[in-house]
Amino acid sequence: MVRTGLALAALAAALAPSGAAAEGAEPFFKGKVINLYIGFAPGGTYDYYSRLVARFIGKHIPGTPTIVAQSMPGAGSFHAANFLYAVAPRDGTAMGMITQNAAIEEVLRSPGVQYKAAEFNWIGRVSGILEIHFTWKTSKAKTVEDAMQHEIPIAGTGLGSPSEGYPKLLNALAGTRFKVISGYPGSTQGMLAMERGEVDGALTSWHTLNRTRQDWLKNRDINLLVQYAKARHPDLPNVPTILDLAKTPDARQIFAFYIGNTLLGRSIVAPPGIPADRVAVLREAFDAMLKDPEFRAELEKTQTEFDPAPGAAVQRFVEETASVPRDVAERTQAILRGR
Repeated sequence: MVRTGLALAALAAALAPSGAAAEGAEPFFKGKVINLYIGFAPGGTYDYYSRLVARFIGKHIPGTPTIVAQSMPGAGSFHAANFLYAVAPRDGTAMGMITQNAAIEEVLRSPGVQYKAAEFNWIGRVSGILEIHFTWKTSKAKTVEDAMQHEIPIAGTGLGSPSEGYPKLLNALAGTRFKVISGYPGSTQGMLAMERGEVDGALTSWHTLNRTRQDWLKNRDINLLVQYAKARHPDLPNVPTILDLAKTPDARQIFAFYIGNTLLGRSIVAPPGIPADRVAVLREAFDAMLKDPEFRAELEKTQTEFDPAPGAAVQRFVEETASVPRDVAERTQAILRGR
């Protein structure tokens, strides 16, 4: 069954446009092309959800514009994020999906961040995401405790991505010995590198493993090491969460801050400076898409995680992230930057 997580009634809390705004939007969007930029390479959940939105949202926008999904991978999606912030048109004809770490990485003053996350217009979240680290069956690390005894090379998809942030924090605060091998454009490429023996392990979502790598799970080709959530998923009762591995209150505080990125999950974002009435129309279209029977049928068919949130709620989360205590941010930053 599709996980709803948040009741669809909560979507009513989104900022709905007035009838006049919707009417005004139709002549603007009619005949237009809206480009939806995807910050990661094909194959993972960023790509999947982005293309799903691109297929269905257009018919709910007044004027039924054409939506074109475009891959723009690079630097853990910072390339796409910076493009959307500073280069993309600010008229409603550009949207995208970027790393769920976007707000956190800005707080951490990560190199490459050239945007203000709270200045983006957040259109809505398709789903929160449960991510998991795992190793290939030939690895010395069958459990996360084994990764505390042996150096374990794992695939990274760029500075700012959880695939690199999580292992650095675990090394510093839980005693693991992960060695991040950076440069893979997406989780699919990281998993292929693991299968080829270039690295021992990789990170992707639990959903991706269930949807695209069921044979790995059935044949026990992989070892599930750690899940990045506050509580264990019902399907993974024996896999520790990152909070389970915290050895001190400070470590737990830092881990809890960093896994807050799961609240952003797979969200659609638009550039800053778009007229408010068009933002409202895009948010309403997103909310209508979530209730679209064909959209829901697609989710059911693929057994996709579905934990939506309206754009206004995502916007508030991003703004709240910016107010995290500076000492927590600085301690996290020192670990992630190797200081």
